Amino acid sequence: MLLRLSETPEQVIFDTALEYLNAGKIIAYPTETFYGLGVTAGGAINGSDALRRLWDLKRRPPDKPFPLIAADITQLDGLVAEIEPEELALMEKYWPGPLTILFKAKPGLSPFIVSGQGRVAVRVPGHSAALRLVKHVRFPITATSANIANEPPASEAQAVIDYFSGSIDMVIDGGKTKGAPASTIVEISDGRINVIRPGAVDLVNWPGLPVFYMNRGQGL
Repeated sequence: MLLRLSETPEQVIFDTALEYLNAGKIIAYPTETFYGLGVTAGGAINGSDALRRLWDLKRRPPDKPFPLIAADITQLDGLVAEIEPEELALMEKYWPGPLTILFKAKPGLSPFIVSGQGRVAVRVPGHSAALRLVKHVRFPITATSANIANEPPASEAQAVIDYFSGSIDMVIDGGKTKGAPASTIVEISDGRINVIRPGAVDLVNWPGLPVFYMNRGQGL
């Protein structure tokens, strides 16, 4: 199913998306950067089956769990074991927005969303259809990029369709997205902020803990 935000009332599209998510189906939706693929993150009907299906569809490496988007900090309750003061400061500064934080995960979450180090990746997306969608469904959903592993992420609905040849149950067409840069991914450990993936949020002048860019091998 393809529904265009330019042609169909948003309420109708999001109601349909909720039905699809609760039925364990995969949806594609536009974010403030690229298109993402969404399934329930658990705690809803058929969550685990949907995550496995998405994993197989993406051909994702086994060491890369899916990131999630949430509507606000209250939706972290079922995902995050604890929130560090520095994590809270980053959330207050950059959420909603393209900053993904690797939190300590609560026990019992699906291995499809938890890393081998026990972390779960979450962000509240910037003001976009993605944020309105996750507010509407009222539970976190996956936010993995809408592409096959190692292929460029999709910035248009047609690219999503071309990648997956009809395997996506519902595509929300919001037109062309802004594209790069993607969200910045950070993890707080050992008294510093580790930037796992640089992106749209630049932490060079962050006034709190020291910032270390992992791929550059240097602290800032």
